[in-house]
Amino acid sequence: MKIPEYPAFEPISLEMRDELYPALNMLTDGISEFTFSGLYLFRRTYQYQVSHLTGTTFIISGLKAGEPFCFTPCCVPEPAMLVELLQSHAYLKNMSESQCLKERMRLEAASHRVVEDRDNFDYYYNRHDLAELSGKTYHKKRNLVNAFLNSYNYEQKILDQSTLPDAMAVVDAWRAEKGIDGDYVASREALELYETLGMRGAVYYVDGQPAGYALGEPIAKARMFAVHFEKAVGAYKGIYQFLNQAFAQALPPYFKFVNREQDLGDEGLRQAKMTYRPAGFVKKYRVYPS
Repeated sequence: MKIPEYPAFEPISLEMRDELYPALNMLTDGISEFTFSGLYLFRRTYQYQVSHLTGTTFIISGLKAGEPFCFTPCCVPEPAMLVELLQSHAYLKNMSESQCLKERMRLEAASHRVVEDRDNFDYYYNRHDLAELSGKTYHKKRNLVNAFLNSYNYEQKILDQSTLPDAMAVVDAWRAEKGIDGDYVASREALELYETLGMRGAVYYVDGQPAGYALGEPIAKARMFAVHFEKAVGAYKGIYQFLNQAFAQALPPYFKFVNREQDLGDEGLRQAKMTYRPAGFVKKYRVYPS
């Protein structure tokens, strides 16, 4: 076993995938962070460390803005263990809606505070809606997609070893255009390891030149597809709306929903996500000590 038993923790590593992936793959709520790739690719950002609680769950410990947090994807810890965890962490993060419905009364009876984490709600959409953009709701989106289609010669290719260098070129150009790193390190590593991590994607070309890509993975027992990374370069009007629609069209129809992750409290991003009329939210909760 690569993952140590609690109270020992080890930084998350690629060798831990065989232990973490099966448990995370069984989760049904659709929390976008609860995939091995999501944890591994952002291990540096949040200094993720992992421990195993015998017979129950994994504990992920992280750090954000100097504040330690933890989450237990598979279940809410027993009372004594939760108290112990909250002595060394500021809060328990990403308790799912199903866990909240089951455990909230117990937690609040023990004087814990349970709080909706709206900034981290995942937005999920009907795949068919994103693929078709039908009706008045999507009129502006259709206009932008049509502007792109009428202005440029485009091509879509599956992400594989032959198109991987083109996707790499997009993410490198994206960083150069933006002038900031953002999630560049995670984005590039995701491409480098897409096969190992079980991710799927597509690369998009304008006039024969790589111009965008999308990359993600199935979650919630393949009921949803989570789009973890979506990048485009160049001043192509409507390219992001085009990528959104084209990738939804390319997904197999057994994916009922597309999870496009959270807005992180960014008001502009929140408004943009809402304009696509989400089918719902994957709600997440924090638990604070009493």
